[in-house]
Amino acid sequence: MGEATIRDVARRAELSVASVSRALNGHKSVRSETRARVIAAAEALGYVPHAGARSLSMARTHAIGVVLPDLHGEFFSEILRGMDGEAKGLGLQLLLSNMHADIHQAVQALKAMRGRVDGLVLMAPQANSAALVEALPATLPAVLVNSRAASAGRPLLRIDNRAGAAAVVEHLLAQGRRHIVHIGGPDSNVDAQERSAGFLEAMRSHAPDVTARVISGDFSEEAGEAAARAILAGSEPVDAVFAANDMMAIGCLQALRAAGVAVPERIAVAGFDDVPVARYLSLTTVRVRIAEIGARAIQCLDALLEGRDVDEVELHAPELVVRGTTVPTPTKQRF
Repeated sequence: MGEATIRDVARRAELSVASVSRALNGHKSVRSETRARVIAAAEALGYVPHAGARSLSMARTHAIGVVLPDLHGEFFSEILRGMDGEAKGLGLQLLLSNMHADIHQAVQALKAMRGRVDGLVLMAPQANSAALVEALPATLPAVLVNSRAASAGRPLLRIDNRAGAAAVVEHLLAQGRRHIVHIGGPDSNVDAQERSAGFLEAMRSHAPDVTARVISGDFSEEAGEAAARAILAGSEPVDAVFAANDMMAIGCLQALRAAGVAVPERIAVAGFDDVPVARYLSLTTVRVRIAEIGARAIQCLDALLEGRDVDEVELHAPELVVRGTTVPTPTKQRF
């Protein structure tokens, strides 16, 4: 049998590797009972921390790794803005990488970060994110954002997508809309799946006599434009569109207006995220507070690095923002 490792100690003590590391490194935040439990497990296994490894673990690079599905688009610009602002305030630098929804590329990005950062923020909304989470170095603190897979000892920040979608449906129905089309996001994306599920659940609950319709999309403006063309070419009645993100809503909105369709009088349009441009287009949407989530991810990671307790899961409630694409703006009187 080989020498015991810190993983063995964590398994025996029934704690995360990060918790064991903090206990062995003498962090003040570790409770005395937890420290005693770790020491007992280490002694039982004959575990002796390697001096070189210990000194390395105590060294700080003051750099944070950030791995995102993409770096293009307003959503990612906003989340990075929030991360960067918080990191600067804490004296931390960000090292960025993207995975382009490719799990193998993402694993390579994680490997490239090893030894160069104190911790990681990983956004992994793909359906196969479990494999990516498993690839995280066990001793490296990490915070997950919008990931389907949870991991013990790694905080997870999530958006309540179902609640946001339900709020849009309830609003549109309250405006007298009945024939609502949902433009869904990528099938492999957990946020898109939850928003579509929330749409369908709300329609079944509040309009059971209406057949809910979903058009496939990919979060791009082009997908929204294509959906608008399909709606206009079809024979089924449509009086409202709810897109799974703002960029598809904007593409749909522009295509409808280019075709001479009155929005919202004939067809109402709503999105999800509340990217900055949505306000200028008076787009009804679901405000996610993207920059705040980015900042919160850095705060959670800093707390982990300092040995402070962090909630395992944080569910962020979105907020419906009603604007002119679903409620007609009153005509100003001329004097």
